[in-house]
Amino acid sequence: MQFQVPQFIEVEDKIFGPLTFRQFAYLAGAAGFAVVVHAFVSWTITIFISAPVIALALALAFYKVNSRPFITVLEAAFYYALSKKLYLWKHEPKKLSKQADLPIGNAVSLAAPRLSQNKLKDIAWSLDIQESIYSRPNQQK
Repeated sequence: MQFQVPQFIEVEDKIFGPLTFRQFAYLAGAAGFAVVVHAFVSWTITIFISAPVIALALALAFYKVNSRPFITVLEAAFYYALSKKLYLWKHEPKKLSKQADLPIGNAVSLAAPRLSQNKLKDIAWSLDIQESIYSRPNQQK
């Protein structure tokens, strides 16, 4: 006996024209909210109060982030905002060691070799000569 495997199970059925049930519910909820607000306040205040709700309903119904519904993004943001955060690194000031407290006079100073003007000229000349010797392979050494 051969069974038929369902295909396209991730695609929701279109129930209300081009809308799925979930999209229709979001839009109907926003429209109902706008009607209820309009019943209690004037037209201009209704626009300012219901515009963000209608925008949220449109985003929930049609907007996708990385091919995922907007409701999953809101859910993840909600859980992130309410969950505890784990901070692994906290800055602690460095403690000074006893060696750092010693006066500078007791420290051994290392003298760096000083190059005189003549020594610098000799080094520069030898580098120039070696560079010119090795850059022209046709000349004799």
